[in-house]
Amino acid sequence: MADDRVFEGLLLVDKPRGLTSHDVVSRLRRKLKMKRIGHAGTLDPMATGLLIMLIGKATKASQFLISLDKEYEGTIRLGQTTNSYDADGEVMVEAPVPDLTGEEVRRVMESFIGDQYQTPPMHSAIKVNGVPLYKLARKGREIEREPRFIRVSVFELLRLSLPEIDFRVAASKGFYVRTLAHDFGAKIGCGGHLSRLRRTLVGGFSLSSAISLEDLEELPLSEIEKRLLPVGDAVPSHVL
Repeated sequence: MADDRVFEGLLLVDKPRGLTSHDVVSRLRRKLKMKRIGHAGTLDPMATGLLIMLIGKATKASQFLISLDKEYEGTIRLGQTTNSYDADGEVMVEAPVPDLTGEEVRRVMESFIGDQYQTPPMHSAIKVNGVPLYKLARKGREIEREPRFIRVSVFELLRLSLPEIDFRVAASKGFYVRTLAHDFGAKIGCGGHLSRLRRTLVGGFSLSSAISLEDLEELPLSEIEKRLLPVGDAVPSHVL
């Protein structure tokens, strides 16, 4: 007997490493047998963690949810600069890492907190004249990018084990953690790139409430329906 239930709401998914955000959308579309599914904020293939899936009419809330502040935990690998600013890119420059103390690292971190302008990386989905920057980057081209106003509210040290630095960061819409890692390495003087990233919070939504994609695909549809969050509880009524 065909399952004709209609799904609608938010679904919190823990994205695995190696998949694009659109890959998760495609797999959820197959699971729920419906096309009207999107997400609220892209995660790079290298990144893991909280991806808010928008089901049915909840897709109307995309722009509102994308604008929420986000929090991440990750690792910066000092001494290696890559062309994509993360571990998926090609190492362009290597340099010795200074013998940093925790106090020195925290002092540099503090310089990144507050209102500022950040230049997006070339390896990004931002379009210039209709062409995504990453397509130009793959051809070896680099063009001038418009800096974006962003706010970093938290940037703290979690672990120091050189050449790696584990951190937590919270920031506004439009913020690139890869760019932060690149700029941090440049400020230290030896370069660096983002080697691990996990999104833990989007607004008031927490990774602790998310389900892994693997577990999600094993659940019966009735159980998935129970996990859907009413979109009206998360966004102003005028959005819908």
